[in-house]
Amino acid sequence: MKLITFERGGRTSYGAVKDGGVVDLGARLRQAPALIDLIAQGMGPRADDIVAREAPDCGLNAVTLDLPLPAPGKILCVGINYLDRNAEYKDETPQPTHPSVFIRLPASFVAHGQDLIRPPETQQFDYEGEIALVIGRRGRRIARAAAIGHVFGYTIANEGTVREWTRHGKFNVTQGKNFDRSGSLGPWIVTADVAPSPLRLKTRVNGEERQNDTTDRLLFPFDHLVSYLSTFTTLEPGDMILTGTPNGAGARFDPPRWLVPGDVVEVELEGLGVLSNRVADEAG
Repeated sequence: MKLITFERGGRTSYGAVKDGGVVDLGARLRQAPALIDLIAQGMGPRADDIVAREAPDCGLNAVTLDLPLPAPGKILCVGINYLDRNAEYKDETPQPTHPSVFIRLPASFVAHGQDLIRPPETQQFDYEGEIALVIGRRGRRIARAAAIGHVFGYTIANEGTVREWTRHGKFNVTQGKNFDRSGSLGPWIVTADVAPSPLRLKTRVNGEERQNDTTDRLLFPFDHLVSYLSTFTTLEPGDMILTGTPNGAGARFDPPRWLVPGDVVEVELEGLGVLSNRVADEAG
């Protein structure tokens, strides 16, 4: 299934994309008022049955997409996680032996089709196409062999970054990763049962391909990340793990290629969806 949160006629609901339309699951599953409730209550199979037998209630073009999970739990982000990424830093350090981890706040993301906001504090606004895991089952110290069983599905992320502010602290990139509305998520969550392996991720800016890599080249694969992160924090339904960006972010070009207002950034999870956002300057 491809699951969305949407607004139509002044009402917010969630549903599944089917045949170019939307099956309104929120109207049918009253005990799960939001998509995060469906995930937490393990109602994915019931939703799948509904989608299989029901016709769409409206066209996809008749709704306005929100973030797939407007109120997610923890958003844990992993850096330097594709095999060639460490070499981009040109500092002759060995490959990391543990994941680099930081957090993002929900307010730092917009939905598919909404503007990415470049704040006035930067002239070095950058993109990072990523795959985000959506946790479906609670767990602490999850064994690696059981880790994928805790993943509900995948969504696409553009981890928009204010590069100057990632260098304010000696070991801290958090500031540059959390400007309001600087990144995006969506357009939907693809449930893990229909996602192929490996997954191919691509990023384009104004139609020009900048990033292209596959998840079989992750330094720390999905199961490793779930197991590692759950060692120090309990993973809950609705938590997200952003799994790292491939080579080709704007900062890594010579000279760098920063985003400017009017640019359109598309992040594609091949065969599963495209997240698209235009860049705009912050009003005022």
